[in-house]
Amino acid sequence: MAQRVIITAAAGGIGRAIAERFRRDGHTVHICDIDAGAVAATITALGVTGSVTDVGDPRQVEAMFADGLGRMGGVDVLINNHGIAGPRGFIEDLDYDEWDRCLRVNLSGMFYTMKQVIPHLKKQRSGCILNLSTTSARTMLPKRAAYVAGKVGVLGLTKNCARELGPWNIRVNCVLPGFMNNARGKGVLAKVAADKGIPVEQLEKEALHYVSMRTWIEMSEIADLCAFLASDQARHISGQEIAVDGNAEWEE
Repeated sequence: MAQRVIITAAAGGIGRAIAERFRRDGHTVHICDIDAGAVAATITALGVTGSVTDVGDPRQVEAMFADGLGRMGGVDVLINNHGIAGPRGFIEDLDYDEWDRCLRVNLSGMFYTMKQVIPHLKKQRSGCILNLSTTSARTMLPKRAAYVAGKVGVLGLTKNCARELGPWNIRVNCVLPGFMNNARGKGVLAKVAADKGIPVEQLEKEALHYVSMRTWIEMSEIADLCAFLASDQARHISGQEIAVDGNAEWEE
């Protein structure tokens, strides 16, 4: 059955891969992203609707939902894909404003979107919310305290909302991507390698040593999991955190 889907940060990367999968499956999709040019290009390429939105701003989130629901006539699935890297450094050296910005986008941004969608899902007594966190929420990651704190918070937000919303037949789950084989994932690796003064190939080998399957993850794998969790096949799966990471054991 066709669903009405809102996907955040979906004008590129994992979000766009998710949007492509849901469109291919015949669903109606509304995306948002902070990059106006990328939103316009994605709308044209995928046949979706979209809004230019900073999810760290609750008023912009409200406007995005008004736009999306107005265009689709309702909503069945919310996929919170957004997230920023945040500041890098030891916690005592982090800037207050950079810390606040990271948590506002990565954690509060999910609260902002869920606050908007839940009344609609409750009214129809059905729906699915998927929040993307990260494998780093399990392994922890030195010098990335703001990012990890926000993404660990996403796990708690997901599980608590699954308890709250279960009586309305609304499912809430968390997806944890591993080392992503995309521009962002490779870019992060390059920055860390530069900081350490070692070749990126050496760092990649060291990083994958702590992944049992010694593998990067393709964006399509995250999209496939989201498609399954939003489907009727997963109608009784809720309150779960599911990693697609080749069993990431540790990070440095």
